[in-house]
Amino acid sequence: MCSRSCARSSPTRLLPGAFVPGALLWGLLGLLGLVLGACSSEGAGRGGAGGRPTSDTSTAPTTGSTGTESTGTDSTGTDSTGTGSSGAAGPRPSDGRPRRALLSIARIGVVDLPVLPYRGWTDDAPGTRIQDGGVAASPHGPRGGTGPGGVGNYQVTAHRLSSTRAFEHLPRLRRGDRVQVEADGVRYTYEVRGTRSTSFRSARSLRAQRAAVPGRPGRTASRAMITLSTCATPEDHAAGNYWADEFDNPEHRIDKIGVLVASRLIS
Repeated sequence: MCSRSCARSSPTRLLPGAFVPGALLWGLLGLLGLVLGACSSEGAGRGGAGGRPTSDTSTAPTTGSTGTESTGTDSTGTDSTGTGSSGAAGPRPSDGRPRRALLSIARIGVVDLPVLPYRGWTDDAPGTRIQDGGVAASPHGPRGGTGPGGVGNYQVTAHRLSSTRAFEHLPRLRRGDRVQVEADGVRYTYEVRGTRSTSFRSARSLRAQRAAVPGRPGRTASRAMITLSTCATPEDHAAGNYWADEFDNPEHRIDKIGVLVASRLIS
């Protein structure tokens, strides 16, 4: 249609070197621009001559259902990916086997307290006998915990008011305090993250204390944690609670929960 209308408007033929009217020239240039624009748009969409998509999503952040960037942290604010805020590799846990260990807690003056492993559960008869000897006890097995530095719940119990009073000042521990455990030439450093109360008269409470993830029975452990436990006798008596079990343990225990933050060879 364009060629016929153009021919009626001007009888001049487009021969080499012939004069081209201004209106026709501008029309041809406009048509050429449209063609070139369409071609460039199609090429960009196909990614050039290779026909491959050019969009790169490799640097896009992973987002959760809320649309916020996923940082790999759990509800306590600790890194669940095994790295710290600097991106460095996290502490290496042990194989979890039960071992004799030495416990040190600078905050409360505990230095090289022996921790003896035994098969059982917290504050049972064998564990109470070990504590009566002035040292700490650590149960393992189906109803116990993991070994020093192992993934799961490393459970350590000691007396507060009898024998050597090894855990007399355990209630003073606060969030951020460090706990060191040495076993087989490796020093494991835990950081206190919280406090729990356990009742010997509640099966549910005891399951929570002895769980692989302290306080969360049934959850699979992914980190090395520690539970330091001692009696709450003064607190129970102050509240008028004089209940005791067959081993003279009061109803309640004070538990300090920590997470492994460092491990290194010491020999």
